[in-house]
Amino acid sequence: MFAVLKTGGKQYKVSPGDVLRVEKLAAEPGDRVKFTEVLMLGGNEAVVGTPFVDGAGVIAEVIDQIKGEKVIHFVRRRRKHSSKRTRGHRQQLTLVRILEVLAEGADRADAKPALGAREARRLAARQATPAKKPAAGKAATKKSADKPAAGTADVPGRKPANLLDAPRGGKADDLKRISGVGPKLEQLLNENGIYHFDQIAAWTPEEVAYMDERLSFKGRIEREGWIEQARKLAAEAGSES
Repeated sequence: MFAVLKTGGKQYKVSPGDVLRVEKLAAEPGDRVKFTEVLMLGGNEAVVGTPFVDGAGVIAEVIDQIKGEKVIHFVRRRRKHSSKRTRGHRQQLTLVRILEVLAEGADRADAKPALGAREARRLAARQATPAKKPAAGKAATKKSADKPAAGTADVPGRKPANLLDAPRGGKADDLKRISGVGPKLEQLLNENGIYHFDQIAAWTPEEVAYMDERLSFKGRIEREGWIEQARKLAAEAGSES
């Protein structure tokens, strides 16, 4: 039985008894590690994961932490002061021996997860950093942004009082006639209960602040004069009717 596993951004085809070099793992010689990102199992019947095979895993023993062959990187800039630079690098690797291939139950195997050195450092940092608790009263302040308490008309972010579930008479005004309102903004306005010019014309500064947040266009309503435009268009619609 063999498996195709993924570790360190590379894929390896392994069978019990194989010895291979992988990207450095956070483990000591003699440790048992398990690889759970198994892409395929082979044997009497092949099993291909989507992308990984559920419950499958590969158990391995760490033999040693080693370094790869030296790689020389030479750079020469012929037309820039004839500069030259030579750098050498030896990749850190982990030598492991494959002990067994598990078709299921890898999560219960007595072995530590095969984590890369960088991934292990990130995990340790997350565990060492305590979770931040929200400040007292923060949730209440956020809720009050939608609807202020009685007598607090000056609180910004008040929900408009004239929102509708559906357009009056089953026909909505063409809000795209307002400069700055396109098809997408018109759809967002409709989803938020705005279908007619007179609704926009009646907005207060607090209601404008609320709609700014809902439309994700801070300051656009005042900057483009939606309320003045809506008043004129509402008057025209009233005279036509």
